[in-house]
Amino acid sequence: NTKGKNVRGVRDADSVKALKTLLKGDGVFLTEAFEERGARAGKVRRRKTSGVGSTEIDFKRLLSRVKLMDVAILTRQIAVLLRAGIPLVEALGALVEQTEKEKLKKVLSQVKEEVNEGTSFAESLGRHPKVFSNLYVNMVRAGESSGTLDLVLMRLADFTASQVKLRGKLASTMSYPAIMTVIGVGIVGFLFVYVIPKVTAILLDLEVALPLTTQVLIAVSGFAGDWWWLMALLLIAAVLAFRRYKRTPEGREWYDGALLRLPLIGPMVRMMSVSRFAKTLGTMLQSGVPLLTAMDIVKAVLNNVVLGEVVEDARAAIREGESIAEPLRRSGHFPPMVTHMIAVGERSGQLEEMLTTVSDAYDTQVEQRLNALTALLEPVMIVGMGAVVTFILFSILLPILKINESIQ
Repeated sequence: NTKGKNVRGVRDADSVKALKTLLKGDGVFLTEAFEERGARAGKVRRRKTSGVGSTEIDFKRLLSRVKLMDVAILTRQIAVLLRAGIPLVEALGALVEQTEKEKLKKVLSQVKEEVNEGTSFAESLGRHPKVFSNLYVNMVRAGESSGTLDLVLMRLADFTASQVKLRGKLASTMSYPAIMTVIGVGIVGFLFVYVIPKVTAILLDLEVALPLTTQVLIAVSGFAGDWWWLMALLLIAAVLAFRRYKRTPEGREWYDGALLRLPLIGPMVRMMSVSRFAKTLGTMLQSGVPLLTAMDIVKAVLNNVVLGEVVEDARAAIREGESIAEPLRRSGHFPPMVTHMIAVGERSGQLEEMLTTVSDAYDTQVEQRLNALTALLEPVMIVGMGAVVTFILFSILLPILKINESIQ
């Protein structure tokens, strides 16, 4: 720029020459331009230097993804700037210059230009569904129509941050069991494929009667050593077939229903869904989103077909004049405490506060159950690994001890 500082950004232009003219008017002198084309934008870019064109893979752009935490931080920053009295276009411009994530910078640049041209903020955000969800766009639309955009954005930031926090807890809680499972399976597989066949080969050369456990160990080890590649292929095929079936409407409904019926995981999944339902609905109602619109969005946020059908039935009943609590109670999928608190909130005119209370209570229960489940999984996995190792040692040492006794 005019101060000699290197700057970079995204601008629309018909050609490099037009881009130079456009940037020169902004006090920016072009040194290098990258052109994006159609569906390949973000994956392959055209580099032009001194009139010579060459295609190269843009690995940095491939790795640039907009995370939910980035959206939460961005939302809070916009809300703070708007509360300080800065116009929306100027606030977006300041964030474009500040943002380091290339993907997010490009999206913000496009949103800023569209808002500057007269498009509503919500409509501009809605053109980027991979970054801003339907929930996000509808809440912004409600904030724009009610004149409380800064307040709605602050609520959105809190809501998004809480979702990030919950995902982080889930990931951190389940990472240890997952790592231990992978390590345990790897060790056992290595023993059966490489170590045990060499040890059992010595026992077979002695031509003595082997105990049943040793015979089972030799058979399993031999099968694993000869057909490990077939088992791996079958496992991959089964996983792919299951994922394909789960993408069908029938498969997704069966999977979501089975998930809710699992002994330990099912109640926790239900609690998480109820918490998400209450928090999302409460946040949207506080932001001025109409109830029927909010229920339609909440159905997608639940990410469970069975519970989504319950919400859809409740939405139809509400349209016909019923309360929110009654159709939820009839479904049997929402705990009585939740439906009772929703009914009290409807009667007292404090539905939003009641939904927030329900969400906070179930978030606490989910965290407690996750901690308890992790504490339970650890000894179970240790006992399981110990049982496998004990079986292997017993199967190997028992014939050796018998041979020693026969020699003596």
